[in-house]
Amino acid sequence: MTPEETAEIRRRRKSRNIALALVLAFFVLLFYAITIARMG
Repeated sequence: MTPEETAEIRRRRKSRNIALALVLAFFVLLFYAITIARMG
């Protein structure tokens, strides 16, 4: 594998990890909002 291919794979992995982190954060905030709404 060339260094360019390795860098591309790393870039894709990083962007996928960022996307997963954002989705996870969204669900945490959603759960938090639902919990607050039910208590209130």
